[in-house]
Amino acid sequence: MKAIVQDLATNRLIIGEAAEPDSAYGELLVEVKATALNRADLLQKRGHYPPPAGASPILGLEMAGIVLEGAGPWKPGDRVMALLPGGGYAERVRLPAGMAMPIPQGLTYAQAAGIPEVFLTAYLNLFRLGRLEAGQSVLVHAGASGVGTAAIQLAKSAGCFVIATAGSAAKLEACLEMGADAAIDYKEGPFLPKVMEATSGKGADIIMDFVGESYWEQNLAALALDGKLIIIGLLGGAKAKELNLSQLIARRLQIIGTSLRTLSADRKEALTAEFAARFLPLLASGNIYPVIDSEWDWSRAEEAHAYMESNRNIGKIILTVS
Repeated sequence: MKAIVQDLATNRLIIGEAAEPDSAYGELLVEVKATALNRADLLQKRGHYPPPAGASPILGLEMAGIVLEGAGPWKPGDRVMALLPGGGYAERVRLPAGMAMPIPQGLTYAQAAGIPEVFLTAYLNLFRLGRLEAGQSVLVHAGASGVGTAAIQLAKSAGCFVIATAGSAAKLEACLEMGADAAIDYKEGPFLPKVMEATSGKGADIIMDFVGESYWEQNLAALALDGKLIIIGLLGGAKAKELNLSQLIARRLQIIGTSLRTLSADRKEALTAEFAARFLPLLASGNIYPVIDSEWDWSRAEEAHAYMESNRNIGKIILTVS
């Protein structure tokens, strides 16, 4: 089959030949119509983020397509979207039946491909790990990123006060349009005082952080009593400065590190089922939606990766399989 592979001479992504997906990856065979870029793809391409044991070496952590070989509740012709441990940049992919979700009526394959990774990541962190409740305050860093756009919408749908950070006027405006109650330009100075002002001095109950080291001290100071700092990325460095552990005890703080990709298949299936039961109706009604920045033919995968590296996107970057 055709798949996006790395040219050994140039290290560029090109369309090449790959083996058909192994049945060990799952019983459901799907024809991929669209996939989406994730930061993990950029790291894996450079050799910094190898796929989990047993996963396809092909890039791509999510997809939308048509069932070719059914299993479980799925039959040939069904439109599905799914989180993947790898393999999305290909014509066909196999996955466990429990990983698939129906594509809501009215959504294109390109729109659906932008749902699984970011919405399941946001759901895992806000509701499973953060135990988010109505009335709480949430600080979402990188609010205009794919995960950020999903987190803002899920938190608002749960009745929470949402603060987002972003680095341009267009991204700040997008965060507000998605429902954020406050948007902070991190390039204009420390975000801490603005978070405290927005929360009337209380701080945020949950912080979703993609940055790590460079936000470490401000994040801890911005947490409310009983607050949770959930670290899902280290774009700003991996080595935090000294931490006085007494503040964790005195303020009953929790620091949580997490990765969706490394969860077991059983846990991913359970997470998918929970998310689908609660939020697929909201996706179907349009009350929440995938934010799509741009669509690229998969022959332009290398260009799409360069565009993601530029940090100009608001929401998801999609590859359509032609």
